[in-house]
Amino acid sequence: MDPIAAAGTPTAMVPPAAAVPFASARLSAATASPAAATSSVAATPSAAATSSVAATAPPAAATSSAAAAPPAAASPPAVTAPSVPRAPRADPGGPLLLGVRHHGPGSARGVRAVLEAERPAAVLIEGPAEADALVELAADPGMRPPVALLAHALDDPGRAAFWPMAEFSPEWVALRWALERGAAVRFFDLPAAHTLAADPTWDDGENEGEEGAVGDGARIDPVAELAGAAGYEDAERWWEDVVELRGDGDPAAPFRALAEAMGALREAYGHGGHPRDLVREAYMRLRLREARKEFGDSVAVVCGAWHVPALTLHTTVAADRALLKGLPKVRTGTTWVPWTHRRLARRSGYGAGIDAPGWYAHLFTAPDRPVERWTTRVAGLLRAEDHPVSPAHVIEAVRLAETLAALRGRPRPGLDETTDAVRAVLCGGSDAPLALVQDRLVVGDVLGEVPEGAPAVPLQRDLTRRQRSLRLKPEAEERELALDLRKGTDGDRSRLLHRLRLLGVHWGEPAPGRTGTGTFRETWRLRWEPELHVRVAEAGVWGTTVEAAATARAEARALAATTLGDITALAEDCLLAGLADALPAVMRALADRAALDTDVVHLARALPALARALRYGDVRDTDTAALGEVAAGLAERICVGLPPACAGLDADAAAPLRERIEEVHRALGLLPDAEGTRERWTGVLHRLATHDRVPGLLRGRAARLLLDEGRIPDDGAALLMGRALSPGARPPDAAAWIDGFAGAASGGGLLLVHDERLRGLVDAWLASVPAEAFTDVLPLLRRTFAAYEPGVRRALGELAARGPGAGGPGASTPGVPGFAPAPDRERADAVLPLLHLVLDTEASA
Repeated sequence: MDPIAAAGTPTAMVPPAAAVPFASARLSAATASPAAATSSVAATPSAAATSSVAATAPPAAATSSAAAAPPAAASPPAVTAPSVPRAPRADPGGPLLLGVRHHGPGSARGVRAVLEAERPAAVLIEGPAEADALVELAADPGMRPPVALLAHALDDPGRAAFWPMAEFSPEWVALRWALERGAAVRFFDLPAAHTLAADPTWDDGENEGEEGAVGDGARIDPVAELAGAAGYEDAERWWEDVVELRGDGDPAAPFRALAEAMGALREAYGHGGHPRDLVREAYMRLRLREARKEFGDSVAVVCGAWHVPALTLHTTVAADRALLKGLPKVRTGTTWVPWTHRRLARRSGYGAGIDAPGWYAHLFTAPDRPVERWTTRVAGLLRAEDHPVSPAHVIEAVRLAETLAALRGRPRPGLDETTDAVRAVLCGGSDAPLALVQDRLVVGDVLGEVPEGAPAVPLQRDLTRRQRSLRLKPEAEERELALDLRKGTDGDRSRLLHRLRLLGVHWGEPAPGRTGTGTFRETWRLRWEPELHVRVAEAGVWGTTVEAAATARAEARALAATTLGDITALAEDCLLAGLADALPAVMRALADRAALDTDVVHLARALPALARALRYGDVRDTDTAALGEVAAGLAERICVGLPPACAGLDADAAAPLRERIEEVHRALGLLPDAEGTRERWTGVLHRLATHDRVPGLLRGRAARLLLDEGRIPDDGAALLMGRALSPGARPPDAAAWIDGFAGAASGGGLLLVHDERLRGLVDAWLASVPAEAFTDVLPLLRRTFAAYEPGVRRALGELAARGPGAGGPGASTPGVPGFAPAPDRERADAVLPLLHLVLDTEASA
């Protein structure tokens, strides 16, 4: 039989399933005023509450509940709040057992009040035993919650676990109280050396938010079970009503009632689907015995309420040690790391978190009138975002929240009532500004701090030093950072961020669309996540400094790379990161792979990264001569092998090759001193544009690239289009040619709007397509024209409606001011100074 399920509890005289609603009712009564407590506890729980628990209890327990417990015996005696706080104890006069809910401000307030009243000589806190060495750091002025205990395996830093603590966490409150009062502090949970060795996904063991069907081996949510017994569908709402929103009273009463309630749950469900809790609790009992030998009964225990019944069991030392015998073990390191409110939130993926850490922090820190103060903060946020909010709005929102609380039978307005009031009054019924409130205030971007003396791997210390010297402060809120690579500090910042990305520490990501290719500027989006401390610890195996670790990591990746594209991308990363010592190994691997690879598609995919690397190397004053030789060789081989590779392809194979052709064309424009190569590339495009065996998609794209570069005159483009759209051409090939030449990605819509002759050729071809073939080409044409901007489609439609000969915006129409048969170069040159100023370029002499 399960030792937990077999243990006696204060409600053992009541059948297990029936004991749960009674315990829930006592918890509600214990947190109310004395008069309300007497009346509410004396009353029999509702049938809905009883049936709710009976429906979720194990079958045997549910049956016994239905058959037993006469009405007179079912009702527990009335309990009134004692005048002197009296916390639950393992034995009369034994240690204090303060069962809490992690990250619960109500529990934190109660813990502080009980500890202040009882003044124990020692405090035991749920957490890994190795953290005892880190206790004193919690008193350091540089420690600011939220923070977390981090434990990781030294041989495999990726095997890690966190124990987060916020300002309103009961564990943090107990820890700070003990340090301020000079009491001894011990962490008494199972050492991380065992938990990480057995299962790297083990955390603090309090995944109380996980739900599952109740039954043998299934996990239960204790708070949800008690809420259901009380007739609540929402566990968070029940907890707020009975703990968070209650007024001042006996601070020990909730702990006594919660211990009794958890005893009933443990009797009904045993370990509740958490079998490893039996091992953890055996270790806790051993640590508690050690503390009692040292400090007597002047010991307070702060742990999850789920564990309190297990700590009252009268087991033997031999029995507890037997549960711990043979546990696997690894060498571990522990430290404090900064945490964030966003990571405390359950929606961010932390299972033992809470929905609203910002709201709970407010409840814990507000000295009085929490709803009024919260609504004022919301108003300040909305006004900062240019939303019209006045003091009258705030007053009305507070009144509405209080009215909603009264209508819903709640002791005070909770987060639901306050949110509904804010939405209706301050946000005008809109969810858009409310989403801002939820993100900035209800959750929040608070990032904790740890002192410099906290243990850290050498790589973390070097990173911290670099962050400080470059004035790059880690922040939880995402922000953009614009860098000018010509400035020394900005160049160092760029290299640091690129080196961290090489190491898998993605603190910053290049902002898409904001970093111009081959320019002096970069834009980054920065956000520091707590998990990055683990990534830094993992990267510590490559070196003790960021530069040394990134260099070693790049050399290892070069040796392991299997494709040419991987190596060229790595070469680009090394140049961006300024890793000159890694380039020789990368270049050797690149030269070897390029010499062996004969696939022109692979070569075309690799060239753009090399071209970007050469341009960035020029900006960063990096020697890229060897890289330039490889790039020139790749370009030559592409020019030779591309025409044969494009011949005879079907439509599916032609689409990805079009992307490669565009990438190579852009890359050749970036290569320095490559005029000869660019001339050969122009010849390749001519061959592609005129070769009948090349698919229409590629012929049209080659013709458009030649036209954009001025390599063929306007009438030459018209000639190519006329050939592609001639009556002898197959309609699908002609439609593919139009897609390649005038596709939306290349701005083809504007070309057709402004070039009347090309538009006329397309119009004439469409009119000549036979009816039986038109339905075959219609889907491709729709795909081409549907991708145009709405304004472009509208302009084309208007021009088509006018009929042949209708001039576009750029048509040469005599008598219209500002238009002429040929461009006025003198007028066009007048805008060049402004363009140079905008683009930050130098005008040619």
